[in-house]
Amino acid sequence: MARRCFFSFDYQDVADFRANVVRNHNVLKDGNGGFFDASIWEEAKTKGDAALKRLIDEALENTTATAVLIGTGTHSRRWVQYEIMKSIQRGNRLLGIHINGIRDRTGNSLPLGHDPFDHLALQISADGRTGSPIVWSGTAWVAYQDLGPFTFNQRPEVERGMGFKLSHWWKTYDWITDNGYDNFETWIA
Repeated sequence: MARRCFFSFDYQDVADFRANVVRNHNVLKDGNGGFFDASIWEEAKTKGDAALKRLIDEALENTTATAVLIGTGTHSRRWVQYEIMKSIQRGNRLLGIHINGIRDRTGNSLPLGHDPFDHLALQISADGRTGSPIVWSGTAWVAYQDLGPFTFNQRPEVERGMGFKLSHWWKTYDWITDNGYDNFETWIA
């Protein structure tokens, strides 16, 4: 069965065409490549914060996976961070995909961007049932302001009362070196 996948990305990567390569790769495949796209687009940025959060929340409804397309500035984008944290809160399958190796319209590729899963973390409660989102400010871990603590499946005792970067739990791939065109469907399974 195909998953309904939400794509989280920096809009610069749409302008550079890299995000489009991943988001549209299924068009050329039989069976739709294993997913349906539920992303939101640029016009959403013209709305206020509360309206934008609602729009993101609605776009995430009925999705089962979130693929974070990692370009140069993705890790620092406020709404990408929100989409990641809301995806965790919803229980979506979460993965990162480096896309800077994809050549842009002029044939250029870029060095890998910073992994947003290394810039976001969860502080696990003492009972292991709640996670408080935190973000790396560049000098310290601080409370994430756009989403408060949320409950999830109880974490193992060894993780309780501790903070972990999201990269502790969620994997990141590279579209080029890990052959995303052929492997994306298995990544989101």
